[in-house]
Order: sequence, then C-alpha cells, then structure tokens
Amino acid sequence: MGTTERADRFYGEQVLDRLNDRMRAFVARQEMFFLATADRHGACDNTFRAGPPGFLHLLDDTTLAYPEYRGNGVHASLGNIEENPQVGLLMVDFLRDRIGLHVNGRAAVVADAEIRRAHPRLPADQVPGRKALVWVVISVEEAYIHCAKHIPHLQKAPARGTGRPWGTDDVKRKGGDFFGAAAEAPQRGPYLPPPRPDATPGRPDATPWRAEAEQALARAARYARAGSGSGTVAGPEAGAAGAEAFSGWFTRSAPA
Repeated sequence: MGTTERADRFYGEQVLDRLNDRMRAFVARQEMFFLATADRHGACDNTFRAGPPGFLHLLDDTTLAYPEYRGNGVHASLGNIEENPQVGLLMVDFLRDRIGLHVNGRAAVVADAEIRRAHPRLPADQVPGRKALVWVVISVEEAYIHCAKHIPHLQKAPARGTGRPWGTDDVKRKGGDFFGAAAEAPQRGPYLPPPRPDATPGRPDATPWRAEAEQALARAARYARAGSGSGTVAGPEAGAAGAEAFSGWFTRSAPA
C-alpha cells in the first residue's frame, strides 16, 4: 500500500525485543488488557483480561505473567496456547495517557505451585474469586506503541453495588442473557462449528493459509537456489535463474 518506508522507520525506531523502563511502568499500573490467540489451524480468538493494578506481573524485562481466574469453563485461550504458543497482548490506557502498548510473544501455561517455586516473591491474591487456577507466562518477542490518535478519552464511573463479582456463578451478576443467545437455544439447537477446509487430502491440519505459506516458502527456496547457481528452476520461476539470491520478502531502508 505504498507505506514500506513508514513501516521500516516504525520498526527501526519503535519496536523493541524487550520492555524498557517506561513500558514496564506502563504495564505495572494496568487493570486490563486484550489477549489474542489462535489454535493450530489459525482460527483466532480475542478476549479480555482484568484484575487489580499490577495483575499482569513483570518477572523481568522479557517475561510477563498473569493469573487465570475462574471463568466460564471454556478455556478457549488456554486451549489455543496449548496448540499454538504465539500470543498478542494489547494494553490501552483510556483514562490518563490515552496510549497503548502491544506485546507479542510466546506463552506457556504454568501451575501456580510451579511459578511460585521459581518466583517466591510473587504476591498471593487474598480475594477468593481471584485465586489463580493457573498462570500464563509470556516471553516477549516484540513490544511497541499503539498511537493515541484514535483512542477515546474515557473516565471511570463511580462504583455501583458491592463491587466486581470476581469468580461468581450468579447468572445475573455475570451479565445474564444480555444478547438473547440462551433464549434462542431451543429453536437453534446445539452449536456445531463449521468443518475446517482441508487443502491437502490426507492432511487434516493443512488449512488453505498453511498450504499457501508452505508454497511461498518453497518458491523462496527455489529462488535462493537459482540465485546461487546450485540448481535449476522450471516453470514460471525459470527467469530468476542467475538473479540475485532471495533475501526475504521485505526490504529495510531504515537502520535496524
């Protein structure tokens, strides 16, 4: 889309492989973040995590951890992480600085006792509904800003009732049937996820995006061999023989 130079400049200037001092201070005061995961097929899920300030713990400048509280029992995020450890976190400060922080990395599910053996100073939450079922530990691979220009400036509303019902099974306090899905269930019948398309016979994990990625990598390898003179290329890539060796899909015009 004609933004290569802008993107290169952003990566060169803003993307870090660890959390610097300002990022760590930002993380330490957050009460919520959005969590993106995908399963082994690439089917995505985006969800929300919240807790008291600092519930997203900084173990060091390349490692974060947060407790999984009692929820609806589906464990979609944990299931995805077990199949595909790549995760994306987005923290947004709507109230004060009106800025966001992206953290991308690899996650692992860790038992409460195990993480406390490794990090004995990790505080134990005394609120029953915030007892950690397990922990998710994230190794940071990328950390970068989310710009302020489209983030709304919000204010906290006064607390109502008895506070947040952490871990409750009270249907009304959980939101009830706000969207009417349960009321429609008798007519709708049980939910059955759509069958996953199979791009390659005999390969149940070969969804179209995976097959396309494998084909792209194969083309790259052929270009590389052609450029180094170590083989011949047949078909549409034949014109690349003797050309410059393949060195990646993107060019970098800004310093790394």
